[in-house]
Amino acid sequence: MTENIVVPAPTEQSTAGPQTPPTAKRFKPGGKVRTVFRNLGLGIAIAILAIVVAWATWPEVFAKYGPTEPIPNGRLLPPSLEHPFGTDNLSQDVYSRMVHGTYTSVTAAALAVLGGFVIGSLIGLLAGYLRGWVDEVLMRIVDVLLAIPAILLSLAIVASLGFGIVNLAIAVGITSTAAFARVMRSATLRGAEAVYVEAARMSGARWYSVIGRHVLPNSITPVLAMAALEFGTALLAISALSYLGFGAPPDVPEWGSQVSLGRDYIATAGWLTTFPGLVIVAVVLSASVISNRLSRRGSGR
Repeated sequence: MTENIVVPAPTEQSTAGPQTPPTAKRFKPGGKVRTVFRNLGLGIAIAILAIVVAWATWPEVFAKYGPTEPIPNGRLLPPSLEHPFGTDNLSQDVYSRMVHGTYTSVTAAALAVLGGFVIGSLIGLLAGYLRGWVDEVLMRIVDVLLAIPAILLSLAIVASLGFGIVNLAIAVGITSTAAFARVMRSATLRGAEAVYVEAARMSGARWYSVIGRHVLPNSITPVLAMAALEFGTALLAISALSYLGFGAPPDVPEWGSQVSLGRDYIATAGWLTTFPGLVIVAVVLSASVISNRLSRRGSGR
C-alpha cells in the first residue's frame, strides 16, 4: 500500500528566497543640534563680514565722528552709549577710528590674498600638470618659502620695499603664495588623471587649452576655500605688522595701529586695545568658519 505524501505549498517567503532585513538608519546623537549650530555659526560669520564690508564702503553712515576729530573733554573716556569703544588719549572716538580704518585693513588683506591666490595657483597649476623638471624647480622654490617663518619673511620684504600699507600687502601676499601653490598642485595632480583630460590630450588639444578648459575648473574649489581662510590670516598678519610699526602712519586709521596706540594705556584704559582686538578676532574667526563650510561643500560632506 502506497502512502500518500502531502507536499506543502510553497509560501511567498520560500519562493522569494531569504529576505535581507532592511538596513536600519544609523542614529547620530546630537546630529541635528550640530547642524543647527553649524548653520547658526555660518550665519553669524556672514553677518560679521557683511558689517565689515559695510564699514569699509560707507564709513560715514556708521561712524558718528571723523577718524581724527577730537571730542571736547573726551580724553580716555570709558565705553558708553555715546562712545561704544571709548576714546583714546587724543580724545578721538575709538569706534569711529575702527570704522574708518576698515577700508585700509580689509583692502590690504584682500590685495594680499588676491596676489597670493593668482601667483600661487599659477605655480601649482603648472607644476601639477607639466610635472618633470618644471615641477621640481617650482616646488623647490615653494619649499624655500615654506621654510622661512611668514612673519620674518614679511618683515624682510617690507624692510626692502619700504613702509606703507601697499608694501605690507605685497609682503603678506608673497608669503601666502607657497600655501596656494601646494593646494593647487595637489588638486591638479588629481584632476590631470581624469578620463576627460586624457581624451582631450589624445584629441590633439594644446596643453594650455587642456589646463584652461578642463583642469583648472575642476581644481579651483579647494583653492577658493583656502582663499577665505587666507583672508583671515592675511588680515591678522597685516594687523600684527602694523602693530609693530610697519604699516600705516599713526594719523591714518588702521586696525593694527589702533591696537598699538593703546599699548601704553593697558593698565588704565584697557578698552583701547580690547575692542579693536576683538574686532580683528571676530573677522578672522568668521573667515575661518566660511572657509570650513566651503571645504565641506567641496568634499561633499
